[in-house]
Amino acid sequence: MRNPWRPTLLVLTVLVAAGAAWWTADQWLPHARPWLDKTWSKLSRPGADSLPPEKKNAQGVATGARGAASAPAPQLRKCIQDGRTVYTDAACPPGSQEQKVEGSVTSFPRTP
Repeated sequence: MRNPWRPTLLVLTVLVAAGAAWWTADQWLPHARPWLDKTWSKLSRPGADSLPPEKKNAQGVATGARGAASAPAPQLRKCIQDGRTVYTDAACPPGSQEQKVEGSVTSFPRTP
């Protein structure tokens, strides 16, 4: 025979736990906020990394067909002058020494 108090105790336990969480929220919420924000962002706006492999490949083919992904990357140059290092995609300024760029660069900052 089933215990008739079991569902009542379950509901009561959940209500007590929710009340305790609300009562002590100012203590634990600042620590949990970054994790909660990141989780909510993933759930509400999933990115390309959440796509299944067959969708990723189809999306990559679609962007390549438009030509955006097939544009050649600019030639990066490392220019050293007076102990300062400047990375540019243009020719190095006069008086500077051009060196080989090691590793990879993912973005170029725009100068005003």
